[in-house]
Amino acid sequence: MPKPLVFVVEDDPSLGNLFADVMRDMGLETQLIQDGKQATERLEAAVPDMVLLDLHLPHVSGLDILDQIRKDTRLEKTRVAMITADSVRVKAAQGKADLILIKPIGFFDLRDMVTKLLPEHALPR
Repeated sequence: MPKPLVFVVEDDPSLGNLFADVMRDMGLETQLIQDGKQATERLEAAVPDMVLLDLHLPHVSGLDILDQIRKDTRLEKTRVAMITADSVRVKAAQGKADLILIKPIGFFDLRDMVTKLLPEHALPR
């Protein structure tokens, strides 16, 4: 069975690398994308199983990307976890994102996210 494809869309390089490393350690094929424009381009070319999506991104916001994902029938099975430190603006993602995580996010938060959104690929506890 092929590894699930995960896009980590995070503009903070240290957080993005950390999130991507954890996803890879969990056996997921992972691509790190660091701005909203690149994310929209990648979503036009590929169908990830899951997107870990920051709210505040350069060029295109995470909310706009979330709307793009939800409107694209190719991406109807793509699971989206919205990540942010902005607990006020994240309310706009409620009902659209499959999961919302408030930063700071640790290993166990990411593991639990994968367990919930991609249960067939969860690590044992």
